[in-house]
Amino acid sequence: MEHYRDIGFKLTPQRIAILDFLEGHKGHPTAEDVYKAVVKRFPTMSFATVYNTLQALKERGRVAELSIDPGKRRFDPGREPHHHLVCTGCRRIVDIHRSYKLPVSEKERAGFDITGNHVEFHGRCPSCKKKLLSAV
Repeated sequence: MEHYRDIGFKLTPQRIAILDFLEGHKGHPTAEDVYKAVVKRFPTMSFATVYNTLQALKERGRVAELSIDPGKRRFDPGREPHHHLVCTGCRRIVDIHRSYKLPVSEKERAGFDITGNHVEFHGRCPSCKKKLLSAV
């Protein structure tokens, strides 16, 4: 619990349960995924508590909100810079821990100082590829 002290908000038991769920989580859960996992321990917890906690964590740089899935907001607890591979079938997201140096011309930068990038690769995961091939 000590390593949560620097977050900058009150650490209620419910918030600690949310932080514990996210810590070391390799997936990209939705607020609903987090809620379903944590409500087992705290049956009276509201979905709003989970959503508001995720928003507060996002504002503090502790999770990133991904816009990869237009139907759902996903949250990425991975704090080190990385990129994503997204299955166009099942929407599974895989982290890619590699740096990509992409040249951006002075004209394209439009005066921006670039501080980072995020690359998304799209394709079919092995499971969806197998389903697609077996349907043919």
